[in-house]
Amino acid sequence: MSSESTDLCLRPAVKLVEMLRRGEISAVELTRMHLERIDRYDGEVNAVVTRVPERALEQAAGVDAAIAAGENLGPLAGLPVAHKDTHDTAGIRTTYGSRLFADHVPDIDEAVIERLGDAGAVTLGKTNVPEFAAGSHTFNEVFGTTRNPYDLSRSAGGSSGGAAAALACGMTALADGSDMGGSLRNPASFCNVVGLRTTPGRVPTFPEAEGWATMSVQGPMGRTVADVALMLSAMAGPHPRSAIALPELGAVFAGPLPGDLGGLRVAWAPDLGGDVAVDADVLATLESCPGVFEQLGCVVEPACPDLSGAHEVFTTVRAHQFASGLGPIHDANPGVLKAALAWNIELGRALGRAELQQARERHQQLRRRVDAFFQTYDVLLAPVSQVAPFDASIEYPRTVAGKEMPTYLDWMRSCYLISATGCPALSVPAGFTTGGLPVGLQVVGPRGGELGVLRAGYAFEQATAVGMQRPGLLAQP
Repeated sequence: MSSESTDLCLRPAVKLVEMLRRGEISAVELTRMHLERIDRYDGEVNAVVTRVPERALEQAAGVDAAIAAGENLGPLAGLPVAHKDTHDTAGIRTTYGSRLFADHVPDIDEAVIERLGDAGAVTLGKTNVPEFAAGSHTFNEVFGTTRNPYDLSRSAGGSSGGAAAALACGMTALADGSDMGGSLRNPASFCNVVGLRTTPGRVPTFPEAEGWATMSVQGPMGRTVADVALMLSAMAGPHPRSAIALPELGAVFAGPLPGDLGGLRVAWAPDLGGDVAVDADVLATLESCPGVFEQLGCVVEPACPDLSGAHEVFTTVRAHQFASGLGPIHDANPGVLKAALAWNIELGRALGRAELQQARERHQQLRRRVDAFFQTYDVLLAPVSQVAPFDASIEYPRTVAGKEMPTYLDWMRSCYLISATGCPALSVPAGFTTGGLPVGLQVVGPRGGELGVLRAGYAFEQATAVGMQRPGLLAQP
């Protein structure tokens, strides 16, 4: 495993922005470096599956011209960015990881892509996803499997697995992703990078099939917490066409993140109140985390909000959305969707009105209990993933800590229970198993509390420096 080096492609995005503004490097030079990086490493990793080098260099040249002319620049001006292959990009192939859309090229950018472009980001291409982003292991029939850069025989996680693997290898400075049951957090944990599940409405989504839906969100990924905050400053903010957009401007995330956590009230819940099975190697890797926060001046106590009903809420809402959103595709193409996806659609179709109403009521009760919990505690710490990166040849882990995992969702319980709360949750690098596999710490805050979560994650990151350990793959000639 190699440490952070002078390699510009591994520099934090916040440092690259400063270099660009000072004229120490041009956007064209930086873009070329990242394109060469993709050519060098992606044959083994398979993270950036659609590339647009000519377009990227043209965008970069435009940034250089704007800098030379003294124009006002967006916060991401000149930074190479890769987009998740479920996010529509005008003029760039967007497959959703499905062979039914292998040649699909959207006419418009969706809101998150539009905002990143307005902020001056340079688009390198699209990152790999599971079929229709279903599952936390990135493989599909269009592009194949994304490999974990820390061990090419292991999964990179998902559904933003291509994004996480690309970041770990320095193929992109930043990457966007989305998260329903852990799709920003699990791959960040697996690839030793940072991913933030945002509060619903923090990053407006448009177009959106269900404008009031809150289970799936979009958010930033980077190699450092400060990079994620920088990207969030460009992604967040009110949007006139989003039904649930939050009113705060994204600029609130643009400032420096203080490292002083004196007096912060921290809850530590390694099994989320006994509701989550976690492999022993993951728990052993995270056991020192509470002590790090105590050394940072925090008051740390074992505590967890009452998450009863969260499983039923998540699985019911997810199944209902899959049935309504993907059901017509399933019907028009029988036998084409992977079995887990078809199962989830049929599960949603079997739901009755009473079950949906009960899920809505449980959701409200859950949120009230969690809101009350965060009147006592500022952040909650828990494992991101219940397992370390697993064999990439299997679809999902069939057992965790000796407990059977009946479906492709069950092993993600540590993430999806938090999804149901509507709280922001950060995955920050926390350590490595004895086998050298990355493990992330989940830092959860109250709804709307992204800034507090980022500050806590930043202080932990600075104290541990785990995220500076890059894959050994990069040290190979």
